[in-house]
Order: sequence, then structure tokens, then C-alpha cells
Amino acid sequence: MTEKSETHNAGWGPATGVGSMPGGDAREAARTVTGSFETFPHLFELPARGPGADMIGRTLGLLVEMYAHVEPSGWRVSDRPGRDTRRARSWLGEDLDALEEFTQGYTGPLKIQAVGPWTLAAALELRNGEAVLSDPGACRDLAGSLAEGLRAHLAEVRRRIPGADVVLQLDEPSLTAVLLGRIRSASGYRVHRAPDRQIVESALRELIGEERTVVHSCAPDVPFALLRRAGAAGVSFDFELLTERDDEAIGEAVEGGTRLFAGVVPSTDAALSDPAGSVMGVRKLWRRLGLNPGTLAESVVITPSCGLAGASPAYARAALAHCVTAARSLADNPE
Repeated sequence: MTEKSETHNAGWGPATGVGSMPGGDAREAARTVTGSFETFPHLFELPARGPGADMIGRTLGLLVEMYAHVEPSGWRVSDRPGRDTRRARSWLGEDLDALEEFTQGYTGPLKIQAVGPWTLAAALELRNGEAVLSDPGACRDLAGSLAEGLRAHLAEVRRRIPGADVVLQLDEPSLTAVLLGRIRSASGYRVHRAPDRQIVESALRELIGEERTVVHSCAPDVPFALLRRAGAAGVSFDFELLTERDDEAIGEAVEGGTRLFAGVVPSTDAALSDPAGSVMGVRKLWRRLGLNPGTLAESVVITPSCGLAGASPAYARAALAHCVTAARSLADNPE
């Protein structure tokens, strides 16, 4: 890969992936991602390999002095690192090796992903089988362990790829459900009480810290305003799930300098429209908000709507290439 600084967008590339890719071959995934996104590659996940390669398992493998193992019901807190933790860390190392191989000499933005504290708290079980979300103290411990683990992970990525300007993506698909008190208990007969929004925002702010961070959610009703207050430099979302009630928050985000990672390309096998058609909705949003079309290219990064783990390998390659051509169409014809 070579630097293409003329296409860098104030330190961001015009298009990138969300996270997961199909299959289990790390070198093939690295080749595809770096070949498709020459100015904004990302560290992929390959969940088809099994527990520990999924986004939850990978992130649990990053935790410091906190461990988890797989139960039939999902991931559960452990006293010590076991086979599942070792497997998660081994696969991460394999993926980093592959990415390092295909980014020799690269300079520019590089995105890595980890599950955010609230989606992780909703997915990870305590020893009694209830979600960590049910225990405020456990939530704080989990967020602290995650922050420490991410610091080490970011340092490792920067060591391996010294020319990279690392962007951290926090995956928070369950954040809205957490905020609305919709996460069900282990029995399924009740829901966990929603944490105070200020606590949610504070935990995210502390985790984001000084890192350039994007928060991703492919769920409806993304809390744009909360994420912006927490310090997110960008918000990644499924564009098809937007409604006009999101307009005000999106307009404020754009005017405040928040980058929109617009998921306009389907994440599972589908017929791809022409590139201009893929970004037509973005152009319509800009007109509806009364924003300057000239700001589109500097405000929007084009992505798939979500991870590509459920896609065929051929479609995944086509989808990534389509993101790049759609972003080029948006830049060349913003009106």
C-alpha cells in the first residue's frame, strides 16, 4: 500500500469497512481490505472461525485482569483465563500479523474495532447468569478493564504499523436498547433497568479519552447527541434506518464537526445499484437539512451498512469496492 495523501479527507479516508469479513483466512481478509481501502483500511474480524473471533469474544480477549468463557447461553465471567480467552488472543495476533504484512510502508488513517462498554455489559454474563448490566459496580469494573486493554491494543497496533493514524471504533449496537431499558434478564420475563444517561455518557467519554473515536451502531434510533457530547469524532450507522426525527441531531452533529460514517451499501448479498444511486439518500439528507453540498465529501465516510460476516466472499469484495466508487461519486457530484 502507498500513501495517497491527496485523497485523504482531513485525516479520514473517503470510505472504509465496518469490521467483520466472511471466511476464516486472515491473509485473504487483509489482502481484500487493504486492496479495497488504500486510504482507510481497517482491522477485520472473522467470526466464522468460532467463539473468540466474534466481536464480543475478541473484545473480551482484550480485557485486563478480567476473563470470560463460553457457556451455552453466551459469554460468562471467569476467575482466570481459559481456552476461550487464549483462542481469542491467538486469533487477534494472527489478524494483526496479516494486517501488518499488507500495510508495509503505509501512512494514513487505520481503523480498529472493539465492542463498547454498554453493548459488552449487555452481552457478558456474571457468574449468576445475569448480564453485567444488572450490576452498576460490575459495569464500572468492566469499563475500566476495557479501557486498560484498549490502551495496550492501540499501542501494539501503532508499534506494528508506525505510519498509521489509528482510529478507534467502538461497536455499540445495543446502546439504544440499554438506554431504553430493553435488555432482557436471563429469565426473559423482565428487563434490566436503564442506567442513568449521564452515567452512560460519562463511561463512554472516559473510554474515548484523547483517542479519535467513531461509535458504530447498526440499530435504529442511534443517540447522536449523546455520542457527540461523549466526545465521539464520528458516528457510524445504517443509513436505511434513519428517520426524519434524526434530522436535527444529525444536522447539529455535522455542524459541530462530527464525521458521519454512512452505511449505504448492503451488508449481505444483494444487487448493488450504480454508485451515484447508493449515495442519493445522503444527497437528499443534505438538501433536507439545508447543508452546503460542498461539505459532503469532508463530512461523510461511506461504508457498508454493517459488518460483512454474513456475506459471500465475492459479494464482500464487491461491496468494499462499491463503497469506494460511491464515495468518489459523492465527492465528484455533491449536488
